[in-house]
Amino acid sequence: MVRSRHQLVERLALVFHDWWATRRDGVSTNAEMLNQTNIFRAHGLGSFRAMARAVTTDPAMLQFLDGMSNRRGAVNENYGRELMELFTLGADRGAYTETDVREIAKALSGWTATYSNGWTNWRWDEQGRWDFSTKTVFGKSGRFTWEDAVELVLTHPLHPSFFVRKLWGYFIPTPPSAAESKALEQLYVASNLQIRPVLEAILCHPAFYEGPTMVKPPVVLSAGMLRAQERTVATYNWHYVGDRSGQQLHFPPDVSGWNDLRWLDTNTTVGRWDLVREGLRGKVITGTARDTYPEETPEQALANARAFWGDPSLSAETVGQLKAFATAAPITGTTTQMAQRRAQRFNALRQLVAASPDYQTC
Repeated sequence: MVRSRHQLVERLALVFHDWWATRRDGVSTNAEMLNQTNIFRAHGLGSFRAMARAVTTDPAMLQFLDGMSNRRGAVNENYGRELMELFTLGADRGAYTETDVREIAKALSGWTATYSNGWTNWRWDEQGRWDFSTKTVFGKSGRFTWEDAVELVLTHPLHPSFFVRKLWGYFIPTPPSAAESKALEQLYVASNLQIRPVLEAILCHPAFYEGPTMVKPPVVLSAGMLRAQERTVATYNWHYVGDRSGQQLHFPPDVSGWNDLRWLDTNTTVGRWDLVREGLRGKVITGTARDTYPEETPEQALANARAFWGDPSLSAETVGQLKAFATAAPITGTTTQMAQRRAQRFNALRQLVAASPDYQTC
């Protein structure tokens, strides 16, 4: 997200990392987590069907939700349940029953791998591990395979509405009206489950520009600060501070992903202040530069602080508060002391701009 020229691709990689949430501590290698992210990059603007098939057979997901433990005679329901509840249909909508969970888990059985200093040779063992019995899912019966299981959930009548509302929620905080949802669902089905047309419609919707703001996820906030300064991720601190602010990549809290309604609380707000401080690391005016900081009016100090972050849009209320702070800052003492206090004011203003409600939301 920081260094790519394809920002939408990277933003969608984060969206689908949250959608198909997988934790590194349930996966054997970093490479497998990175490979899963590449699935989201490859399919984020393409076919949701292709993405669902790729994630279902992905080694990271097969480990995290016990797909490799799901075999004939010892069926594991974890992935089958989450495939319907969290990834394609949604809970408490009448989309499926417990029988459907058990039966689709049988269809998803059969995956295995060879262990030799790590898992290799991932494969579907049709003869030895797949449950070849006849299954009944959503009232349909057959000797369903994993491919059939994916197709069954994606052709379920309630999948389009789930998909549209979930994708919409990543960009617009208020849910679509029934008419808006229906139109997007029709677009999705008509495009053969392509993500791009629906996303384009969402990003062109007036509510995206005129509706309520959303709190930026910590990773989005961090990437924006670094891009504003044309910097790259050069320290592990972003990983640790990200955790304190509520979002550590590859470590979602659980299989349901991050809860966007909990980005701001008494713990994560402090973490966000630390994120801004990390964004200013190495940029704080100290030493000789502080002792010789040039003269500037409160208005100039605020303008320079805003320019440092790429002149973000700020409300009149926020600008008023920042201007009042800049004006009230005591610039007194000897020539050196006044220079130091002007530098201190500028440092503080940069922190306050990026920590302001306007900068923290979008």
